[in-house]
Amino acid sequence: MKKVLVIMGSDSDLKVMEKCIDRLKSFDIPTEVRICSAHRTPAVAEQLSQNAKADGFGVIIAAAGKAAHLGGVLAANTTLPVIGVPMGTSVMGGMDSLLSIVQMPKGIPVATVAIDGADNAAILAAQMIALSDDALADKLAQFKKDMADEVMAKDEKVKAQFA
Repeated sequence: MKKVLVIMGSDSDLKVMEKCIDRLKSFDIPTEVRICSAHRTPAVAEQLSQNAKADGFGVIIAAAGKAAHLGGVLAANTTLPVIGVPMGTSVMGGMDSLLSIVQMPKGIPVATVAIDGADNAAILAAQMIALSDDALADKLAQFKKDMADEVMAKDEKVKAQFA
């Protein structure tokens, strides 16, 4: 199975990104977690992304706030899919992060999830890897079934309560 590389621009992103890491682990996806700044350690970011495919990664998840250039820097140096997670910030509630990630120039796409959307980033990464991994695809199908069953159970409870 391909691994997922989770990179955060700062350790302040860890609380949000733990949801991503936990979700990846729930699907038994091998995960490596790093802290790397697009601005303060650009050579490290370049090296990580250039070597990611050879190191067995299938997807990179990049969490960043404010200027949020990390995903773009990583995407510029790899052909692997990069998923950006905009971090909520004290500036504009994270809209600055979202816009920085989603407005990539032509030729350097970064898939983008919601502000603090770490869980969805993990699920999207799992779906990408599952394109060539039937066992993971089965786990995702069960995950979606479990979510539907949970909603239906809540629906039954509400219907009974107000019948």
